[in-house]
Amino acid sequence: MAAPLPAALRLLALAALAAAPAMRADDAIRVGEYASLTGKEASWGQSSHQGIAMALEQINAAGGVLGRRLELLTEDNQTVPGQSATAAKKLISRDKVVALLGEVSSGRSLEAAPICQANRIPMIAPASTNPKVTQVGDYIFRVCFIDSFQGTVMARFAGGDLKARRVALISSVSNAYSVGLARIFRERFVAGGGAIPAEQKYAEGDKDFRAQLTAIRAAGCDAVFVPGYYTEAALIVRQARELGMAMPFLGGDGWVSDELLLIGGDAMNGCYYSTHFSPQNVSPEVRRFVEHYRARWSGATPDAFAALGYDAAGVLVDAIRRAGSTEGPRVRDALARTRAFSGATGETTIDANRDASKPATIIAIRDGRLNFLETVAP
Repeated sequence: MAAPLPAALRLLALAALAAAPAMRADDAIRVGEYASLTGKEASWGQSSHQGIAMALEQINAAGGVLGRRLELLTEDNQTVPGQSATAAKKLISRDKVVALLGEVSSGRSLEAAPICQANRIPMIAPASTNPKVTQVGDYIFRVCFIDSFQGTVMARFAGGDLKARRVALISSVSNAYSVGLARIFRERFVAGGGAIPAEQKYAEGDKDFRAQLTAIRAAGCDAVFVPGYYTEAALIVRQARELGMAMPFLGGDGWVSDELLLIGGDAMNGCYYSTHFSPQNVSPEVRRFVEHYRARWSGATPDAFAALGYDAAGVLVDAIRRAGSTEGPRVRDALARTRAFSGATGETTIDANRDASKPATIIAIRDGRLNFLETVAP
């Protein structure tokens, strides 16, 4: 027997069935999605897409919303700069979607957000943590925490749990996420009495980090914070170990990917990062979500971006139901009133800045495995 729907989607389904027992097959509500399904960060887009698709499938199976079926239209931005804006334009002008879901990357969300804002089409970013994303305008939302919280969590973790007094930084010069998270970490760690003895930079796509790591090693540190994406982060840690650097390396949710351990191998042991979700969390909501996800996607275990994609879709459909409409301004207003929506990543409440106040999860890498360490509340 299949497990019951997670609580939030179960309530949505019951409301839909009560309002309209039969869906009108020829009048689907079109929801747009843009994601990196191919290219350098394809694992992120694939995960968030699977979470979104599963949520909408479950809601359709239980009756849809407003008596109508939900149809997902997805555009692949190929992890290429500029393509998210093109995808947003296509989905809005050609496909007439009522809302957009995307993206994981803050940089790619910042490409699409102005287009959604100009067209008064609500957009929900599953996992874009840079504060600038929702600052684009009042039609732009997110269901994840932001970097000011994530950076604070990791600064406190470094100074508190790890007792590190000197933490070096190595960050990307061309990535809005990395630049912003590095700044927050630096400010919070120094304010807490710590020191940043060295700070090095790299560009997206770099593969050799030995010069930066040699400079960091010479400066002396207890740990290194790498607020980048998983490909560069894994290469950085692997090359650091080759240089004899045994200290912990720390990261943020940009490390989330199965590729992290595939690229970094045993070098990743002793590292830590912050994220939004762990499938090892024993809460009933998480356990139900993981069970449904594994059943739907051939035994795959969901990561944070799958869970956030799932919640982004759920929050959107909940807003459409409460609005009683798919009109952009009415859905926008309902999204802004979202309170305590219970999903795979915990409760989502949208604040005055259209951000979500959510806990962070710390992952410890030990013996080649990702281990749930602790949850840190806002």
